[in-house]
Amino acid sequence: MKSRPATSSADTPIVATLARLYPFVKPALPRLIAGMVCALGASLCALAIPQVLEFAVNGPLLGSVDAGDTSGVWFAVMLVLGLGILEAGLIAARRAFILIPGTRVEAGLRMSLFRHLQDLPVSFHDQWPGGQLLSRSMSDLSSLRRWLSFGIVMLVVNSTTIIVGIVLMIRMSGPLGIAYLIGALPVVIFSYRFSRRFRRISRQSQDQAGDLATTVEESVHGIRVLKAYGRGREAYKNFSTQADELRGTELRKARALSAFSFAIMTISEVVLGLCVFLGIWLVVDGQMTVGALVAFFATAGVVNGPVERLGELVSMSLYAKTAVDRYFEVLDSENAVTDPAEPVRVTAPRGEVSFDGVHFHYADAPPIDLIPAETSIPSEAPREEVLSGVDLHVRAGETMALVGLTGSGKTTMAALVPRLFDVTAGSLRIDGVDVRDMTRRDLRTLVSIAFEDATLFSASVRENVLFGAPPGQDDEADLDRAITVAQAQFVYDLPDGVDTLIGEEGMSLSGGQRQRLALARAVAARPYVLVLDDPLSALDVTTEEAVTEQLRAELERTTTLIVAHRPSTVALADRVAVLQDGRVTGVGTHSELLVSHDHYRFVISSLIEEEESELVGKVRS
Repeated sequence: MKSRPATSSADTPIVATLARLYPFVKPALPRLIAGMVCALGASLCALAIPQVLEFAVNGPLLGSVDAGDTSGVWFAVMLVLGLGILEAGLIAARRAFILIPGTRVEAGLRMSLFRHLQDLPVSFHDQWPGGQLLSRSMSDLSSLRRWLSFGIVMLVVNSTTIIVGIVLMIRMSGPLGIAYLIGALPVVIFSYRFSRRFRRISRQSQDQAGDLATTVEESVHGIRVLKAYGRGREAYKNFSTQADELRGTELRKARALSAFSFAIMTISEVVLGLCVFLGIWLVVDGQMTVGALVAFFATAGVVNGPVERLGELVSMSLYAKTAVDRYFEVLDSENAVTDPAEPVRVTAPRGEVSFDGVHFHYADAPPIDLIPAETSIPSEAPREEVLSGVDLHVRAGETMALVGLTGSGKTTMAALVPRLFDVTAGSLRIDGVDVRDMTRRDLRTLVSIAFEDATLFSASVRENVLFGAPPGQDDEADLDRAITVAQAQFVYDLPDGVDTLIGEEGMSLSGGQRQRLALARAVAARPYVLVLDDPLSALDVTTEEAVTEQLRAELERTTTLIVAHRPSTVALADRVAVLQDGRVTGVGTHSELLVSHDHYRFVISSLIEEEESELVGKVRS
């Protein structure tokens, strides 16, 4: 299981963090601002109603008017009704303005993240758990959209309502307004302390949710292994432990929020209670009119709602801040495998491949979060090289087998050709052009690769095989040719033939069937350079012989680099390169090396023994 990468500091100011969203939010700003203006208008309408009540109480209700004259009362009633209707209309307009932009911003953020994930190198995906990336692209962005559509608007509107309301209360009655303002000071203190605590709990909760998603993902993908080894109970126990940890964190978060909300509501209600006694005394003493007292408490009623919702909005803002932090942790990940500023194209590709003094080591391995915190690692700490000065020339149209013991660097050499990784020293050239001087798109139209661990997509057989096929070609011809070469004619017997959906990762197929489809995909791409990382390991002897025969004819004009883990694979090669301790120590035909190279004889004998053991095991089973 991949461990969660070390996270960045959560101490960045919330304003600075949320400001990073500006480029994504900018196209939606006009509608968001219009929605905010509508919300402010609705809030001001609510605050205007108490002013009308003050006029009605001090004028028509308590003034010296004829008993039968009710025009002033009706005027006040109609004015309150009009303000109420206007407030409702502005609230509806706010929702209409804001709903669509929020979803567009969310979609833009999600597509930018996915595009960046596709661009990041393999080394990034080797370290990041899939569940963490999934939680960032789904749940985090959903919470961010809710904050943009509701949280930020209501936070601004409620803050404005509180400020304007307190100013109006001070205007109506200085002592009462000041008393209410003094009561707001503990709210500020509680808000500050709450934000510091809630920010940490919120981050922990979101990270644990990502870890839990990773556990589910790994369990689903590894369900066959879990069932085969009877480890379902242990997997459930691990999941249950993580779920309980997340539940505990969510409970701590809920307790923190409820305690904050309780404190805010208690303070506001106590302050209002004290203001009642103070207000009655001021009216009796003649320092305040009855209308002003009515208007004061009506205004306090409007202001109290935003005050009591302050905890919810603060928590939503902090949650959004954490979501933005987690989002940009991925978006800020640098890609070391980039396109050059002035790319070079191979104008007449032939497929000649040259490794010139190639060195390579895996950067940041192991991931820093897997190293104990007490371990001190100097920044200049040497890394063990996988390749230590490889020199190898593969002629155009030649098939070269890479042979060596486990860990000698065969698979690494294969991964360097399509630039899944970059060499750390030396150069790798195709037709005389350094692969780092080409765009990755141009390079990968020249190179195709088939891995031992065949990965298929939740799509039809046709879509999987033609995944890398060049545009403008005869798809049906490419499809038939690739299926024939890979001996994958079994696809025609599937329920819908080549249009059959093969399910997630092709797990409905056998290992050998998946490998043959992956090989067919590589062949259909019509590459000038074909890299095969032991793509026949899951095939039986008869099928392997048939595939080998087809490949021998197919690869006649294609430069091919084969990572050989079995002697039978070497039979495909024109020449063999022997890897030993990260270097090529011999190149020649199979017969030449058997005569002249001691290590090659040792490797071949080891592979023969391993292959014979596998055959015996299959016979016994």
